[in-house]
Amino acid sequence: MLRIPKTAVVVLALALASGALAASGSPQLQTYFQGSVDSPTYQQQAFQRVAKAWKQPGPKGTPALGKKTIVQAVLDKDGKLISTAILTESGAKAWDAAALAAVKKAAPFPPMPKGTTTPTVEAHFHFAWVSSP
Repeated sequence: MLRIPKTAVVVLALALASGALAASGSPQLQTYFQGSVDSPTYQQQAFQRVAKAWKQPGPKGTPALGKKTIVQAVLDKDGKLISTAILTESGAKAWDAAALAAVKKAAPFPPMPKGTTTPTVEAHFHFAWVSSP
């Protein structure tokens, strides 16, 4: 289990384009990085790569409001994707598959910043279906 001090967590969030799907919800991506990656520039680059790779499934593949998929990604210092895993399922298989595919398609990620002290870094990508504003 990843234990990250709250002060070390950087959260990046983006409401992803939802197209003509249900007016009651919209997709959202949040990204949490391991504490040893403290470069906001790096975190934003990785987040943007995953957001760009996201392909939302159709209305039948959308989870219930408030549900999310959490994809764990382990990256090496060169930005190579070492492994992925779905830590939390949304209840919608198509949504879970799309989330995993977005992280995999975003690879390789940029090399880690020079100050990164660990050989690998863990990131969690949360793909949620949330209430529309």
